[in-house]
Amino acid sequence: MKKLWFIVASAIVAVGMASAAPAVHAQVSVAVDIGPAPVCPYGYYDYAPYACAPYGYYGPEWFVGGVFIGAGPWFHGPANFHGHVNNHFDPQHGYKGPVPNRGDKPDPAKPVDHVKHFKANETRDGKGHSGQ
Repeated sequence: MKKLWFIVASAIVAVGMASAAPAVHAQVSVAVDIGPAPVCPYGYYDYAPYACAPYGYYGPEWFVGGVFIGAGPWFHGPANFHGHVNNHFDPQHGYKGPVPNRGDKPDPAKPVDHVKHFKANETRDGKGHSGQ
């Protein structure tokens, strides 16, 4: 019974102190400058720091005419877009293999076929959300 009385009394004191505190009016501004999308031959991961993704991470629906349509804050695909990815090539899922550097371009002598060997295991919306 003493424990219950102590809990009730503590709650009453806490409420009284909160209601007696002066109101604080604050203005908060946040500005984010993301900058240009990274130039990566096969696209980039849809979460910061937007590192280049390796060949095989994104499926063919992420490319138009061989050009990556985007992910992250630069995404410019159609509304409600969900494209296939192979998250085995994602560092957040343990991938430690090679990735292209920013500014790398695909070798024109070796055209990339995004359909031939692609193995999807999830869908993503380009803004870091998986599933549909």
